[in-house]
Amino acid sequence: MSEDFAFTLSRRGTHALAGRTVLQLVPALESVEADGPALDVAGALAGSNARPLIAAPPGPLVSELQARGGVWLDFPTRAKNPIVMALAVRRLRALIAREKIDLIHARSRPGAWMALGAVRNTRVPLVTSLSHLAAGRTVVRHQYDSVMAKGDLVIVGSNYAAATVASLYPGAAGRIAMVRPGVDLKPFAGQAIAPARVQALRQAWKIAADERILLLAARPSIWKGHKVLLDATRLLIDMGAHDLRLVFLGEGKGGAAREVEQAITASGLGAIVRTAKTCADMPAALLAAAVVVVPSIEPESFGRISVEAQAVGTPVVVSDLGAVPETVLAPPDIEASRRTGWRVSPSDPGLLADAIGEALALGASSRDALALRARRHVEAHFSIERMARETLDAYAAVLARKATQE
Repeated sequence: MSEDFAFTLSRRGTHALAGRTVLQLVPALESVEADGPALDVAGALAGSNARPLIAAPPGPLVSELQARGGVWLDFPTRAKNPIVMALAVRRLRALIAREKIDLIHARSRPGAWMALGAVRNTRVPLVTSLSHLAAGRTVVRHQYDSVMAKGDLVIVGSNYAAATVASLYPGAAGRIAMVRPGVDLKPFAGQAIAPARVQALRQAWKIAADERILLLAARPSIWKGHKVLLDATRLLIDMGAHDLRLVFLGEGKGGAAREVEQAITASGLGAIVRTAKTCADMPAALLAAAVVVVPSIEPESFGRISVEAQAVGTPVVVSDLGAVPETVLAPPDIEASRRTGWRVSPSDPGLLADAIGEALALGASSRDALALRARRHVEAHFSIERMARETLDAYAAVLARKATQE
């Protein structure tokens, strides 16, 4: 982050948010992956002696929020009916006054529209989080999405997202702050993953001891790059890599899944492809792979699998597209000796095969050194603790900025 968002402490050593009340508007409290960041921030706020509130419909994570020191408020943050939203704005205004809320952070479009109406003519700053923008948007969708760029501060998770927001909504350019997503890295410490867990997966996938796995963990869809990886694998086999096995891990349905099935058949590689809808042990799955591949042919907003693969120490090859390449250190941004993975142009099986081949050719010492660099990289840039700390810093900065404007 910029110097404006440096960790904000008073001279007494207490966080600038101590004593403040912060309300997060969250669409749900159901999924750790989707809704966990709000809980992580709530816990960090409580640890900084601030008062964290989360407004959301009932969900299984309510008890987890309360255990972290947060307060849950039942609120229709998913509502899209104009009448319900108008009533929610009135409720939110009353909530701001009753709870003496100092800042609101809206994490969804409906919640942001409600918050925008509620904070009007108040001194309460609005922070929004924008993780992605839908492709092929209509004029109506563009206008609907625009609320996420209307906050006093717009938090994005990547340079790619920051550039996209600034391009689509130029007025937001001076209010964008980047806070990279946080991932719980503890389960992905390679030394903590028992060999028996890896072996169990290899047996379930029918992988022999002398065979090497190329893992693509994403729901079946051509835009996720399954066909590109199939073509790259064919090239590798033609060059003599007959010990490769492809594992496609992810649940899909409908036309997208059928397209991937057809691509497998057309490639003639069906005998070496393993498909699995789910995996209860992703750390072991990533460690079982010789190389983890993220060959998307359309931009993505984050590269969780890339981060998790680096955390376990498995070489990763990603498409140089969207936000995913920002999770990997690779030339030309750094020297080859400092790389933590490979970036390749999307939709190019030849370049993908070259990168995978280079990763497969690493000797034991080079692979160990890569694993160490990769783990240190993700710990430094993608930990939950860093994400929560930088989010609180952003809150403190926008409150300070708002105070100087009054």
